[in-house]
Parts: sequence; C-alpha cells; structure tokens
Amino acid sequence: MPKITELYAFIVEDTGPDDEGVIDIPAISREYAPILAPLVGADTARVESLKPIAQDIGHKIGKKVTLVHFTNREDLEVIQ
Repeated sequence: MPKITELYAFIVEDTGPDDEGVIDIPAISREYAPILAPLVGADTARVESLKPIAQDIGHKIGKKVTLVHFTNREDLEVIQ
C-alpha cells in the first residue's frame, strides 16, 4: 500500500455553509451503538466506488453532497 498523501471526503452542509460534516454510514451494528464508517478515500478508485452511496444519501436527505479533495498532509501524533 502506498503512503497516503491526499484524501477525498464526501461532505454535506448541515444548517448552513459554515456547518458541514463528513457523511458516514453504519459499518457494523452492535447492540449498544453502531460503528460508523466515513465516506472517505485516498484514491480515485475508492472514491468512485463510494460515489453512488453518497448520491443516494444526498437524495434521501434532500441536500447536495460535495466531494472535497485534501492534499496538505500534516502528521500530528503517533499513537502506539
């Protein structure tokens, strides 16, 4: 696997243009709380595979979805 130097995320506005979040979907259902998976990817193949899911969510909630590309990597901490 190559080093991740860029990241794509599907985001949606909540209450306005200064209030947005990454779309997520249930990945695993647990009895006390679901584990959520954000719609993010580090390569275009992954992004293309997530696009239909993001479009479907956007239609269901009646909001536009924006695909955002982040390229400024900054390693903040190593957790061991």
